[in-house]
Amino acid sequence: MKPSNFERFKSNYYGKLYKLPLIGLSGKVSRIVGMTIEAVGPDASIGDLCGIKLKNGNTALCEMVGFSDNKTLLMPFDEINGLYVGAPVKKLDKKVSLKADQSILGHVLDGIGRPMDSSGAVFKDEIPIYSPPPNPLIRKKIEQPLSVGVRAIDGLLTLGKGQRIAIMAGSGVGKSTLLGMIARNTEADINVIGLIGERGREVREFIERDLGEEGLKKSVVLVSTSDQPALVRVKALYTATAISEYFRDKGYNVLLMVDSLTRWAMAQREIGLSIGEPPATRGYTPSVFGNLPKVLERAGNSDKGTMTAIYTVLVEADDMNDPIGDTVRGIVDGHIVLSRKMADTGHYPAIELLGSVSRLMSSVVDSAHLQAGRVVKEIISTYREAKDLIEVGAYKSGMNKKIDVAISEINSINGFLKQEVDEREDFKTIKEKLLQISKRCSV
Repeated sequence: MKPSNFERFKSNYYGKLYKLPLIGLSGKVSRIVGMTIEAVGPDASIGDLCGIKLKNGNTALCEMVGFSDNKTLLMPFDEINGLYVGAPVKKLDKKVSLKADQSILGHVLDGIGRPMDSSGAVFKDEIPIYSPPPNPLIRKKIEQPLSVGVRAIDGLLTLGKGQRIAIMAGSGVGKSTLLGMIARNTEADINVIGLIGERGREVREFIERDLGEEGLKKSVVLVSTSDQPALVRVKALYTATAISEYFRDKGYNVLLMVDSLTRWAMAQREIGLSIGEPPATRGYTPSVFGNLPKVLERAGNSDKGTMTAIYTVLVEADDMNDPIGDTVRGIVDGHIVLSRKMADTGHYPAIELLGSVSRLMSSVVDSAHLQAGRVVKEIISTYREAKDLIEVGAYKSGMNKKIDVAISEINSINGFLKQEVDEREDFKTIKEKLLQISKRCSV
């Protein structure tokens, strides 16, 4: 029996209906306050991506960051010129992720992993920007040194593979230059460099002058300048960490460098205040201090590879005990202080050894190296204590044997600690020079 026309119509109708893509729930913009966009709908959860149609025809990518009075709170990743009340909001049914593979090396990406150069590169593997830290019980112990090619660090503040350390300094003391030296000279297989909140002018200068062609070949650079939305600056830290984890879990020795955690914290504060968080210490919201350990704990070793992390902290008014500096120092495995006073005298890198510490140096170097470092630090301390007496001529040779040694060796120690930007030495040579100085300084 032949089907009737109605049955044929019903069959075709339902067949086409089932093939139609499902339409996601949508909403409308109801209010715009500063950087926060309030919308009625869509039915989204924290972290979901949404698209807002602008008057100019473009779609602004946003993330769901909170709720208020049955309204959703969104923050944009892109410029929102042309946004208006009533603009349609559509849930995109996905969260922020990025793509990576081996060919990502040598590329410059934005804060959420999109290529900024003109290569048009497309990467294969999709990875989430949020992930839990490695299980503490399967982390590899930190037992091997990581040479960074800087004498003051390799000799007296030796880092281990998997260590997290903070470089703390005020503005203009040489943090970015030191990071560039480390990126070029390190023995790590891969560098991941996150420039968060940087001036746009400094990005190209860092890549071409500080990092150089040699450093860029084995690096991935993520850039989120100070003019970009706070959400992009915040995501840049998670993106850089995710790329580092990707290569670490492939068995590489990865060095993650972030400049700076302070500007990340400022962006997180902007978001927190915008969605109604109460200000806490110096205006920083509780989410800043809650998220810092979560992201910093993702660095370190896994059961497959190593991930060493260096974070710069831009301290306010050279106060090493400002809220972010104090919090970070309590989480990481050591800190390197850069001294403005040393920088003003032309001593570069301006590392204040007596105020710096690598908590894992004793685990990654032999006893002779460790003892040599202690001897040299003691001589520096002795000279500084007696400096006023020496400069006014109140000290006479022979009055104190240790001060005599400090006077005779301080120039050779400073010569060892000073280093030109393009100067490079291997770990073995640095250790030998340190041992020679220590032998002469032994009292």
